[in-house]
Amino acid sequence: MTAHEPAYFTAFENLALERTPSGVLTLRFHTDDGPATFTGRLHSDLPRALYEIGEDRDNRVLVLTGTGDRFMADIDGASLGDITRPAHWDRTIAEGRRIMQRLADLEMPVVAAVNGPATVHSEYALIADIVIASDTTVFSDFPHLTFGIVPGDGLQIVWEEALGLNRARYLTLTQGSFTAEQAERWGAVAEVLPPGKVLARAGELAETLAAKPQLLTRYLAVTLRQRISRRIAEGTQLGMALEGLTAADLAHQG
Repeated sequence: MTAHEPAYFTAFENLALERTPSGVLTLRFHTDDGPATFTGRLHSDLPRALYEIGEDRDNRVLVLTGTGDRFMADIDGASLGDITRPAHWDRTIAEGRRIMQRLADLEMPVVAAVNGPATVHSEYALIADIVIASDTTVFSDFPHLTFGIVPGDGLQIVWEEALGLNRARYLTLTQGSFTAEQAERWGAVAEVLPPGKVLARAGELAETLAAKPQLLTRYLAVTLRQRISRRIAEGTQLGMALEGLTAADLAHQG
């Protein structure tokens, strides 16, 4: 950490944070500085990081990205603990709700630089105001149906908003996947580029936004995300409760 970096920049094991002089903050998911594996630790750290990011007025625009050739495509299920235990799931609900609500309520534009497959928590990228994706990107929801639980942690809301209701229901029920090119046709992705150009383009857009008056960009973000913020507030608590109920049932299946 340099003398000018806030302490939270280095506080989270799987989140690399770097800010340009103009106030563009890049949050990069990683595991040991390689492609990110989603873990219980990351689930706990992310809502805390988003709180710090939102409270820091020196952050004018947020860029979300992954490491290497993927955004996030691996998950360590064991690290999430015993999801069949209601007391454990209570903590999972609290963390999961805060992740999605804090993403929706960040008072700054959010640009996602999707650098490859996003098959775990693709909603973190698709909730962004601007999504730039690599032409190698495939979106899907690998964990929920694979584990045998309902996707109620906000993914169901973001997919509906980004893809459309019927398409989101079809892809969820069939555990389907879709490419960056398909997402662009459907309006969920703004631009599709070769992998080496994604982060640079996201940074370019972010710098353009950061150059605008901060009150303008802050309240553009608030204005444009009112609907999804409201839907997350209304739907994530119930969705995660139902997800937890299906998780608890895993212990009783023959």
